[in-house]
Amino acid sequence: MKRLVVSIVFLSLLLVSVSAVAVKLTFWTAPNAFQEEFWKTIVAQWNKLRPDVQIEVQTIPAAGSSEEAILSAIAAGNAPDFCENIFSGFAAQLADIGALYALDNFGSDFQKLIETRKMKSIIDSWKIKGKYYVFPIYSNPMIFWWRGDILKKLGYNEPPRTYSQIYEISKKFADGKKNFTMQVISGRNWWDRWFDFITYYYSATGGKSYIDVAKRKVNFGDEYGLQISEFIYNMFKNKYTAVELGTNPFYNGTILAKITGPWEVNWAKETFPKVVPEIWFSAPPVPDNYPKDKPIYTFADSKGLVIFSTCKDKKAAFEFISWVFSNVQNDVLWIEKTQMPPAREDLTTNPAFSKFMNDKFFKAYSSFVPYAIPPALIDKTIDIQQAMTTHLIEPLMYMKGTPSDILNKAVKEVNKLLF
Repeated sequence: MKRLVVSIVFLSLLLVSVSAVAVKLTFWTAPNAFQEEFWKTIVAQWNKLRPDVQIEVQTIPAAGSSEEAILSAIAAGNAPDFCENIFSGFAAQLADIGALYALDNFGSDFQKLIETRKMKSIIDSWKIKGKYYVFPIYSNPMIFWWRGDILKKLGYNEPPRTYSQIYEISKKFADGKKNFTMQVISGRNWWDRWFDFITYYYSATGGKSYIDVAKRKVNFGDEYGLQISEFIYNMFKNKYTAVELGTNPFYNGTILAKITGPWEVNWAKETFPKVVPEIWFSAPPVPDNYPKDKPIYTFADSKGLVIFSTCKDKKAAFEFISWVFSNVQNDVLWIEKTQMPPAREDLTTNPAFSKFMNDKFFKAYSSFVPYAIPPALIDKTIDIQQAMTTHLIEPLMYMKGTPSDILNKAVKEVNKLLF
């Protein structure tokens, strides 16, 4: 009995000791229910395996945007140890102020992880001033969803490809009161520019960047930018679209099309199961003179994970990252939970992912991955896209001048920020 008591006491002291020295890290995840579910599942597994490194999952605090919340936390000295939901431009901004810890510091362990996850080419586009600060998690091509059932009734067997084809369909469907052709503008937030003008620019130019990062000047003031501006202007002028389209207009059939990413798939399946089978997919629309034999490019909503320079134990944080992404089954779980394509180059060849190709949504998004371009790696992304909203998008929506004049003014304003 005495030995048993001694053993219990010793074990208790050992557990207290381990608890006392355990590293406790805070990890912030995107405010997305499906992503939260993934990370909570993964972290629960890790915490059981590693009592010496305990991780607490928290959702990025509510704010105007995740970026605002993170910047506020850094300024207040309350930043998490590491965090996901970081896009390339925001990473450039954070790196510029010294808020991030370069993953290159982990040397061969970092390189081994890149090779294991099959993402060598992908991560090259994330290099910031010669360093890697972000571990890309996923790459979401932005594609258009169309109401195939309604298009069939209008006499079409496939979605429109060009601006003129959209105008043609609009004349048959849009009445300027209840029915509108498509959601042309995604919103007034700075990040909405990724999902309208920037996407249109990638598609019109065959993947050309809207910002010349090296020369720090605007590219979208060219002929392609003008064609896009005229398209947006004409859609509002002719009442083929509107500022306010109502609640769930796509699913209620009051618009024919919208642009979206795979994060909406699970919600759509659960909320509008009868509409889902009727959805067709297409690339973003292109100008009429876009070559028919040329692939159409689109914007990639691609985000990753970073370790902050204030992290209490950077080595432990990287051990967790490496543990998660060295196991292909965790990427399988990611797809099951989020429906978003992992940032891997072997999605269409790795047997682990073959079962997902039976899902029309995942197959559609995977097919666009080779033609999906991430945001420009510029440190003033938020300011630039706020200026695009104020000086380009809103004037086009409300027709405050000619498309040419509006575009020229917007170019001047954005160039001021880049200079």
